Amino acid sequence: MLDLLRTFTGSPSGLLQHLVLPHTTLVLYSSADTVVVLNAASLQLIRVLAFQEVFPGLQSLDERVSCIAVDPAMKIIMASINTHIAAWSMSDVQTDTWRVHSSLVLPDGDFVTALDCRSGLLAVGSQSGLSVYTLILENDLLTWSKKWGTRVVTPSLAKLAPTLTYIATTSFDDNRVRLYSTTSGKQTQGMPHPRPVESIVWRYSPMSRSGDPTLFTITSDSVLRIFLPVVDSPQRLQLHLAVDILPSAVVPSVSQPMPRPKSEIIWLDREVIGPAVKAVLKASEIESVETSRLRDVDEKDWDLFLRVLVDGSLLLSAVANIDRKPPTLLRQFTVSHSLRGTLFPPPLNLYILPCGKSGSLTLVTSPPLRTHNISATTLLNGRADSLQLVAAGPERMPLEESKILRFVRTPAGRGVAVVRADGGETWMETEGGHNLARLDSWPSADQVVVLDGGKLVATYSSDNAMLTLHSTPPSTLRLPRVSHLFSTPSRGEHESIVALTEDKFIFHIHVSGSPHPTLMLHSHNRLPLSQAPKRLIAVDPMAWSKTSTLEEHDNLLSVSDDGELCFWTLEHGKKTEWRCTGRVRTGRSGFGMVSCSSAKKSVLVSGHPDGQELTIWDSNESEFASGLEHQRIFSASEPIYDLDWTSTPDNQSILAVGFAQHVELLCQQRKTYFGDDPAWTICFKIEIGRYIPYTISDSIWLANGTLLVGVGHHMFLYGQTQSYGPNSTTESLFVHVARINGPLPDYHPQMLLQCLLWGKISLVKRIIISLRQATRGGNTFRWQPFAVEDYLEEDQSPITKRPARWYGLLFGSPEKLEPVDEVFSRSLVESLIEQLEGQPLPHLSPNEHAHLIVLIQTTLEIDEQRRALDANGLRYVLSMRSFYILNRRIVSDPGSPRSGGGIPHQTGWRERLRYRDMIWAFHSESQDLLLNTSTAACNGKMLWADARALGIFIWLTSVDTMKSHMEIIARNEYMAGGNRDPTTCSLFYFALGKVKLVHGLWRQAAWHKEQTIMLKFLANDFTQSRWKTAALKNAYTLMGKQRFEYAAAFFLLGGSLKDAVNVCLKQLSDFQLAVALARVFEGNDGQVLGDILNNTILPIAFREGNRWLGSWAFWLLRRRDLSVRILLTPLRDLADSLEMHDLEIGEPHFDDPSLALLFSQLRSKTLQAAAGTSEISGRREYNFILQVARVFCRMGCHALALYLVRSWSFERPTTAARNDAAQMQAPPSPISPRRTLTNSPFLRRRSSILIDMDVESKILPGRQTPESGPRGVAQETIKEESDLAARKAGLGSLIKSAKQDVQVPEFNMDAFSDSFR
Repeated sequence: MLDLLRTFTGSPSGLLQHLVLPHTTLVLYSSADTVVVLNAASLQLIRVLAFQEVFPGLQSLDERVSCIAVDPAMKIIMASINTHIAAWSMSDVQTDTWRVHSSLVLPDGDFVTALDCRSGLLAVGSQSGLSVYTLILENDLLTWSKKWGTRVVTPSLAKLAPTLTYIATTSFDDNRVRLYSTTSGKQTQGMPHPRPVESIVWRYSPMSRSGDPTLFTITSDSVLRIFLPVVDSPQRLQLHLAVDILPSAVVPSVSQPMPRPKSEIIWLDREVIGPAVKAVLKASEIESVETSRLRDVDEKDWDLFLRVLVDGSLLLSAVANIDRKPPTLLRQFTVSHSLRGTLFPPPLNLYILPCGKSGSLTLVTSPPLRTHNISATTLLNGRADSLQLVAAGPERMPLEESKILRFVRTPAGRGVAVVRADGGETWMETEGGHNLARLDSWPSADQVVVLDGGKLVATYSSDNAMLTLHSTPPSTLRLPRVSHLFSTPSRGEHESIVALTEDKFIFHIHVSGSPHPTLMLHSHNRLPLSQAPKRLIAVDPMAWSKTSTLEEHDNLLSVSDDGELCFWTLEHGKKTEWRCTGRVRTGRSGFGMVSCSSAKKSVLVSGHPDGQELTIWDSNESEFASGLEHQRIFSASEPIYDLDWTSTPDNQSILAVGFAQHVELLCQQRKTYFGDDPAWTICFKIEIGRYIPYTISDSIWLANGTLLVGVGHHMFLYGQTQSYGPNSTTESLFVHVARINGPLPDYHPQMLLQCLLWGKISLVKRIIISLRQATRGGNTFRWQPFAVEDYLEEDQSPITKRPARWYGLLFGSPEKLEPVDEVFSRSLVESLIEQLEGQPLPHLSPNEHAHLIVLIQTTLEIDEQRRALDANGLRYVLSMRSFYILNRRIVSDPGSPRSGGGIPHQTGWRERLRYRDMIWAFHSESQDLLLNTSTAACNGKMLWADARALGIFIWLTSVDTMKSHMEIIARNEYMAGGNRDPTTCSLFYFALGKVKLVHGLWRQAAWHKEQTIMLKFLANDFTQSRWKTAALKNAYTLMGKQRFEYAAAFFLLGGSLKDAVNVCLKQLSDFQLAVALARVFEGNDGQVLGDILNNTILPIAFREGNRWLGSWAFWLLRRRDLSVRILLTPLRDLADSLEMHDLEIGEPHFDDPSLALLFSQLRSKTLQAAAGTSEISGRREYNFILQVARVFCRMGCHALALYLVRSWSFERPTTAARNDAAQMQAPPSPISPRRTLTNSPFLRRRSSILIDMDVESKILPGRQTPESGPRGVAQETIKEESDLAARKAGLGSLIKSAKQDVQVPEFNMDAFSDSFR
């Protein structure tokens, strides 16, 4: 998603080194205390080798690497700083990974001045002389053993001969080249030169079998000297030829003398150019002048030398007969001379290296560092037509080796200031964010702010309390001690500056226009808070800095000591002042870092016993949302160093969390019904550790979705390349974020599920038909989105389209015509599923793909049963079908753990339906059909595990039905096992009082070891207290043997329902079984059931924040007013009003849009429910609907969110007949009156209300609601709200009308809506 676009690792100031690998060639140079390793062909960063990883305790940031050496045979890179020498080598496992090889430390003060390494032999020149070390293995560690050392003139260069017999050195003090024997360390020869020697090259020719060395030296006057062995004394070298290339190349005129070129001469190694020449000759079919010259180079004994002249031309010369014995008749001549400007400006250093392309070479020059691709034909024939610049590094800057402290960007992110230890510089984005260009620099300062895309910079110095704008001429402004500076967009020509002082004063500074920008103090004030905030930070303006309505956005975020976040915007009027636009109470303290995005997403990093806690907060805090969106604990070993926000084009926030060696990018992901995924997820991870071992100094977002990371004194620019296109297998960061958090396509399983839950079955069928049409194209899938208006339409009764038939004759047979549109049918669904099984849709996870197929199958099944089920029954069947089909798919998956596979798949296996789905069946009026459908889903043999998974005894309302169904379960449990064990069904039969039946089953269990004793025991009369006591004693005995289910059966046999229920709750942890036994044993109004609901289920519901379970429990307790109130009332407020202060309250879950459906049904179902509804203020209901709409948007169902807010009715319960509904309209919201859209079958008020309370009672404002259920629920004190009086007055009218059985006008919301105007 993000690629490494550019690396700013400094420019080489001296010579380069190179290392030839089998598939690539590397170039190396020093930068401060590091060695930068680049790919020679592309200048892409391979690795930054830092002294810190070899010598962790060495604080050498102020020292530079002085020497670099490469061992081409052992692939070792060596570098030195002062007396320390570090070595790295390539990993034996991963060829692209470098590891620490070895190290060497010289005595104090003996600084290294020269290095060379070849085949495990190390030559070290230092201030004390010359030493040679060999590599040995000691205690399984590679160490360098000193072979010899001699005190000589301090070497400036040291070069080992290819034969490892000699070391050639130069010194700073004279112009002499000295040769030393590598075996004894004695000097064998000294070769004086007229000028300082700048380069030494040992030549080794495989054509020379004797292995005699040849030495090339190049002096400062660009003269090449060739030293060859003496015939009679091969250990001594003799000067055979001195070549000055300039006179042979150009004859300068007297009037215009040509200055001597400064670039060095390079020898073209035959091992480098030979393969390229042979490849060209092999590929060429026609002999030409150019190929003839290449053939001469390949066949003749020529040594080639190349240099770049001052006019940018390439001069190639040759020396022949070097390998001739004796080396007489050495001949030097010019091979080619290219046109001027081939390389301009002319570099000081030149390197010809191997290239991976056949017939090509890599030409590397410096400074500045550049790499070219050049063919052997071009090089040897002096043509410049194929010299291609591949990559270029930046120019060397004065502060590029100073450590980076932090980054500061402009509001829009198009310019950035790099603050370094010794000063800083400004950069601006170029090439659409793919590169940075340096603009300006400044000396050291305490605070920095950058303006106008990096073109202006202002610095603040606490020494003179002066803010300085670095313009022409500079402008200054004196300010108190400033703790932070940031820039903000303005309507003027330049961006403005906001300065925050240490005493929390805020200075707003304008920059006047052209031609001379000037600092002007516009205002200074404090935030209108009772006490000074603990921290003030700037709101990241990346998303809104380009808009024109700047005053609508926040500029500052204040954080109090107790963790309250306040958002502030600067109002421009007669008096400039700060206005608070929102507050969020986080409850956090001791925070270390705070950052806020322009979308009002705030991140806090605070202390935690296990390390650090990162929390992300949304500004939309209400009684239905605490604002907390994400929470994650990081260990103390993984501290967070940096936080920074950016925004996508559709205003979604992305958070970059910086750690020591990596940066994690967090973005929001949609809420889903298919799993418990966190609200924020890691969408990308940048690993800096693979490039450099240093700790990240800072990271900052720039425009166009690029991220700049500072490490040590290096910078890494990550961004979205242009390779992400329609046909690309990968996607850009912004596209990925939009896909996982943006609006869903119509066919997405989450959208289909919500449409089905909200009764839009016809729309889902149309989507499935369109999906079938879209998948018929084979590999091309093109989806035509549905219009938003399709979601706003109410679901109509299904009309089955039949194929048109045409009759040719009056009594002729019908001829079927091609239908214009496809019909939703079983054949269409089956063909679509077959297509999806073979070719899944793009951008759907395996989990989502499985759910899509399940929902398509389920839609077909509920469509075939739709006329027999009510809306709640459809919802239950939908969930139940999805539950079973998906679990079967998981079991059939060979990779699923449920099928015994070894690869776990996160496909959503669940042990039971959610309580939400069970409650739909509880409020359904088609329970007989639902029970038959549930039994059929269990293959006609429902066991208790199936009943618990489906919540059968939670949602059944008829006690007689429960008894008959428990008997069926008991029979199935008995028949399930091959042995037909009576103990498996005794619990259920004893609950039904069928002791004789169990006694009969024991007669058939001849195989059971307990048959005799059970036949004898069950033959007794358990209506007598004696045998009841005996049954209870046996129950306790079974408890001691941990046969808990059988013990519960004996408790029931002994008539102790309470003990049996306690076993189910405590030992079996199955409150559904306890509820089933209690409801079957004593009905729905029993004391034991009331105790279960009050003491077990309600605490679970409050602890888990499960409002569905709590609403069901209150409904069974005949507290239907509380059953409604728990849906919208904060659980702590409800618990306090019920005097249930000891209840543990969990995180409130208002992230389920179906809560609105349940509330719309229950609020006017009974008089008690209407009483509970009257206790809910209009403002709270309004906020609740807004919260549900936000949840819809977080789920990607934006069209359904619009449908909800357009069609929700804020009408209050009434006993008016259905015929009056069309004549009476109520305002749809407590704030703005508008026409109510009451066509929705889920939001339409009921035509009648069930009377389930004493209508004689008076419910007055501030009085308690009546209690008509079992004991255990304390009477609550209703908290008055602004519109409760009017609401309760409406409830009184409702009760009065119910008592008199007359119709009254609808409840008028105007009374409480006025309070919000």
